[in-house]
Amino acid sequence: MKDLVREVQAAEEELLMGNVILYPTDTVWGIGCDAHEAKAVQKVFKIKERDPSKSMIILVADIGMVKHYVENVPDAFEKMLEEQEQPTTYIFEGAQNLPEEVIAPDGTIAIRVVKDEFCHKLIRQLDRPLVSTSANLSGGKSPATFADIDEEVKKRVDYVVRWRQDEESEARPSRIVKIKANGEIETIRE
Repeated sequence: MKDLVREVQAAEEELLMGNVILYPTDTVWGIGCDAHEAKAVQKVFKIKERDPSKSMIILVADIGMVKHYVENVPDAFEKMLEEQEQPTTYIFEGAQNLPEEVIAPDGTIAIRVVKDEFCHKLIRQLDRPLVSTSANLSGGKSPATFADIDEEVKKRVDYVVRWRQDEESEARPSRIVKIKANGEIETIRE
């Protein structure tokens, strides 16, 4: 437990300095930063060699944070969260309170409420969402374990979290669901 607390504190310090971290999430390893730091978000795009018009996911700790960053959260959303069986990223219309670098050109935002202990503690302590994108260069395969991450990616970030690097179970990307303004739900990725 001491190691977890130490890594959360180290990652938070890096994020507060506007740095980019490589960290474990509730799905695959991610490249991320404080979602409110526009320059750090731009750095994530550069590290990944990703087109800035392609938005990234933000990770939040709870429904309250979702409501802060989304204009209209449907009443049924809380029940959806309770019933989800796998990590799910929700795309909402009406993003708010975030830098434009995090919001998609169509005004949507992709949000995942994390259950992962490390991410949850880090987001709580930082009291802000994290940008999250898979730890690979754009177009490359998402790494299933820390060992699968390209050495170039590890060199480009400011800090590599030491928590869970030894895990061998292969992680999968999240399910993606779009929630339309009329309440209609569209599954993008299972």
